Amino acid sequence: MLSWLVILLACGIVLGTLRALEFAVSPNLSAINWGLLLALLALAILDAVRLKRLPSPRLKRQLPGSLALGRWSDVHLTLEHDYSRPLNVQIFDHVPQGLNFENLPLKVELQPGQHSNMAYRLRPLKRGHFGFERCEINLPSPLGLWTDKRLLDAPDHTRVYPDFARLYGGQLLAVDNWLSQLGVRQKQRRGLGLEFHQLREFREGDSLRQIDWKATARQRTPIAREYQDERDQQIVFMLDCGRHMRSQDGELAHFDHALNACLLLSYVALRQGDAVGLSTFASERPHYLAPVKGVAQLNVLLNSVYDLDSTQRPADYQAAANQLLTRQKRRALVMLVTNLRDEDDEQLLVAVKRLSQQHQVVVASLREDLLDSLRHRPVQTLSEALDYCGTVDYLNARAELHERLRAHGVWVLEARPAELGADLVTQYLAWKKAGS
Repeated sequence: MLSWLVILLACGIVLGTLRALEFAVSPNLSAINWGLLLALLALAILDAVRLKRLPSPRLKRQLPGSLALGRWSDVHLTLEHDYSRPLNVQIFDHVPQGLNFENLPLKVELQPGQHSNMAYRLRPLKRGHFGFERCEINLPSPLGLWTDKRLLDAPDHTRVYPDFARLYGGQLLAVDNWLSQLGVRQKQRRGLGLEFHQLREFREGDSLRQIDWKATARQRTPIAREYQDERDQQIVFMLDCGRHMRSQDGELAHFDHALNACLLLSYVALRQGDAVGLSTFASERPHYLAPVKGVAQLNVLLNSVYDLDSTQRPADYQAAANQLLTRQKRRALVMLVTNLRDEDDEQLLVAVKRLSQQHQVVVASLREDLLDSLRHRPVQTLSEALDYCGTVDYLNARAELHERLRAHGVWVLEARPAELGADLVTQYLAWKKAGS
């Protein structure tokens, strides 16, 4: 319609200009021009009425019930209609904020008597619960003079979980091979495991301490005791949800890296027969899950933390330690996952000392990738020199805090966010094999 309007308007301007220049112009041309304008107006009204009478197509959305953070997934749309002629339509799904998308808007030709299937891609940028409400479709009029934008109700929802897909990737492989692919380094066992497994015949390479003399006397042949790593330990993650975990490295915040690392170690520990629990602090709603054994505990963890997010609150380590000591009576391996700063010195030391009286404590401290890049960047200007000095001073303060913790018998693990998961698993397996 706009094209026809431009043409008729141009014709009117030309005719008016010729008359102004006193050229002889037939009056019929002006009448024809006005007649065409009136005809276009009548056709436009008729076309608009026919467009409004067109029924809206019926839309169905096939959305995965759960999505993994940062991974692409396909969303399928199906259109059903009652049109008697082909229609070229444009579709745009109203994607919630926090989800990235590709291949929108979609263009499709609706054929009479057929369903139309199409798809686009989603990539979650944050965890949580997301609701889809409407889908927008642009219908062309029969004569092509108008386009009607209609909103089709298509309520749906999905959950975005941490990127736990790699946790299940090793089920088709041997556990040792899978762990080595993740960068996990298994140290050689020091001595024997702590838990009795079974009696068997003495074999070459067994220690004399393994011989069960009573069973040997009964069987009249050397019988050895076989031990295994202790399988009834309890692991509790103390996850910091405060402002220190809001630092961003790439697309993921430190909090997301820490959450992925905790889930990775939970999977490994549950496969080892240990119980895993979780306690959060500095969050909007503090979570606590008592340590439980079995692979089903991983699903409980996922459903508990998928919508968990960091806050602007400071980390209160003493309150978190008191809360855990009240709930966790049995001795456990407590892994405090945070981002240590020099201002946390005294408060953290007091909290860790209290926890160490009843539990074995490990402090996993995240280190920003930006600090390493600033420390190794060439210094050529005053601004770069100030950045370098500030970075070195900050790292020295962190190192001093770590040394103070180690001096009090606390295990400290400092890791870059992307490497935290593999480092935690490596350290955990080392403790298991050493009988810690």
